[in-house]
Amino acid sequence: MNSEPTPVQDSPFRSEPGDRDLAPQYVLPLVVRLEKAEPPARTDALETAARAVLVMLSDERSLGDGEWAQAIRDWQDARIRKVVRRARGAEWRRAQALSGITVTGKSAEVRVFPPVPLDGWPKDLAKLQVSGTELDDPEPPAEADPAGPVLWMSPDVEMSAGKAMAQAGHGAQLAWWELSDEERAAWRDAGFPLAVRTAEPAQWRELTRSGLPLVRDAGFTEIAPGSCTVVADHPALR
Repeated sequence: MNSEPTPVQDSPFRSEPGDRDLAPQYVLPLVVRLEKAEPPARTDALETAARAVLVMLSDERSLGDGEWAQAIRDWQDARIRKVVRRARGAEWRRAQALSGITVTGKSAEVRVFPPVPLDGWPKDLAKLQVSGTELDDPEPPAEADPAGPVLWMSPDVEMSAGKAMAQAGHGAQLAWWELSDEERAAWRDAGFPLAVRTAEPAQWRELTRSGLPLVRDAGFTEIAPGSCTVVADHPALR
């Protein structure tokens, strides 16, 4: 698949069946480290997951003839599914041994792996838990830098931390697709700075009408099909 934005009529997140549903389905696995004694802050986990998706997309192994490139193409030709699982202790160490990339935030660690068939997860990842990934922010997050990229979460849709991490990743990916090669390179070279924040209701209504990349969830888990979950507000796209 080329790097151009996905046509609206066949969005990877649309709820109606489309051509993407006819392709073999792949999923991008993400694993968040969730130790009992020191769980990460929710907002940091969301931001780290979004950066992990961008790091995977921009990694040389995902491009051209790289070892992950075909899996990335197969995944992007179908629905852009992402599933977040949690691991601790020995589970995390086993996940670290598999081919992938670990991205570290202020308190969060997220490992992202090349896409796998929907029913073909590696054994050490398949056994990890998906549900019950609940995280909190010990303190309210600071206001987002208005000059930087912000992934705005809907104030109307309640999601577990794992689901919200996947949605933040979707938003980051849609922004990535719409950027030029030069804009992508600048974002990558800066370390993919971004913030994830929940919009105020009035602000959310404006954002969904702004023309910025908007995630409409396909409704496979937790929330209703077609729910608007994230607006990707990158300075280059305003």
